[in-house]
Amino acid sequence: MITVANLIAAGIEPTQARQFTAPLSAACARFAINTPVRIAAFVGQCGVESALFTRLEENLFYTTPERIRAVFPSTVTSLMDAAKLTRNPKALANRVYANRLGNRDEESGDGWRYRGRGLIHLTGKSNYESAADGLNLPLVTNPEIAAEPAGACMTAAWFWHTNKLNVLADSSQWSSITRAVNGRAMLHASLRQQRTEQGIKAFS
Repeated sequence: MITVANLIAAGIEPTQARQFTAPLSAACARFAINTPVRIAAFVGQCGVESALFTRLEENLFYTTPERIRAVFPSTVTSLMDAAKLTRNPKALANRVYANRLGNRDEESGDGWRYRGRGLIHLTGKSNYESAADGLNLPLVTNPEIAAEPAGACMTAAWFWHTNKLNVLADSSQWSSITRAVNGRAMLHASLRQQRTEQGIKAFS
C-alpha cells in the first residue's frame, strides 16, 4: 500500500508525497506493481528520473552552445549551430527529435509536441501512440496529459509493465531495470539502487 508516510520514508518530499499518493496508487494497482520490492523499485526509478517527482517535463532550456553540443553531438554538429538553439527549447526539441521516434521532420513541430513528459519520460510520437493505445488516453492529441500527476504516473506504470520490469524487480536486477529505464547511459545507477533499497524499507 502506498501512503504519504511511506513515500516520505522513501525520500519523497511531503508536498510531492501528498500530491502523488493517489495517482501512484491507482497506476500501481492497474499494472500489478503490488509488492514492497516492486513499488520500491518503481518509485526509486521514477524519483531519480523526475527529480523526486518535481519535474514532469523534459528541460530543454540550455544556456550555452557548448552544453548543447555535449548533450546532442550527433544532431547539433557545430557551436555555431548550437548557438541558434541556445535558450530556445522549442527549436532545440524540434531539431534533436526530428525524424526519429515516430516524429516527422523539424518543421512539423513533433519534436516539441512529443518531448519527454511524465515520471519516466515518454518521448516521441510513436511512444505517445503506444501509450495512448495501452492506456486508452488521448495522449497523441493531448500530450500534456503525460505531464499531469495522474498521466505521469499512469504512463510510467504502463512503461514499467510493457518492459516487464516487475519480473526484474522480483529478482533484484537493479542494473537491468536502470538500463531499461535510462538506456545505455545508466545515469545515476548507484543512486537508483540506493533509492530502491530505501524504498524497500519504507514500503515493507
